[in-house]
Amino acid sequence: MMCSISEMQHDATARTNSGRSEQKRHTILQSAEELFLTRGFNGTSMDEVAVHANVSKQTVYNQFADKASLFVEIVQSMTARASDRVQTEMHEPKTLAQVATELSGHAERLLTIVMTPKLLRLRRLVIAETDRFPELGRALYDAGPGRAIAGLAVHIQRWADRGLLSISDAMVAATQFNWLVMGEPVNKAMFRPDYVLSQAERVRHIDQAVRVFIAAYRS
Repeated sequence: MMCSISEMQHDATARTNSGRSEQKRHTILQSAEELFLTRGFNGTSMDEVAVHANVSKQTVYNQFADKASLFVEIVQSMTARASDRVQTEMHEPKTLAQVATELSGHAERLLTIVMTPKLLRLRRLVIAETDRFPELGRALYDAGPGRAIAGLAVHIQRWADRGLLSISDAMVAATQFNWLVMGEPVNKAMFRPDYVLSQAERVRHIDQAVRVFIAAYRS
């Protein structure tokens, strides 16, 4: 059945309005992200978000029920983008030495991303507010470390299936490697904003993490 001109015009208008709504939502998220990271959760109001995004307060509330739901979406968005960068497809190793190389590359990507000042500020913000809003902690973990660990576990299981590693639980092994890599540098950076992990320290830290992991799980 052919659509009438009025129906086509209605569809075109609906698509235009949907596109504008999505653009406004994107603008609001960008503005809120900047404000939250600069002023903190308590220091940011929905009124300020509206002014910064150059939209009405009602427009902000049309998109987000309250400040907490806006912050949750920012946490999910930022951590998901970071996780996407960690999840770069690995090569298929044929030897244990190549497994070590793939793990080193994963660790390098992981540290490069999680140690960025913006993500460290986000992590501090979420920790400060997670007692009042537990969904913030879940959002950060699920979209960030949880997703990165699950992605690594898929590769580890495949390597174990091919006899390159001896592993009974790939998720446990992936979790252990994740925190071997992240543990000390991230803890230092969280509590010492002036902390900088030098390239030499990064290389040594990754090498030691990979050595420990391979020693524990080599066939």
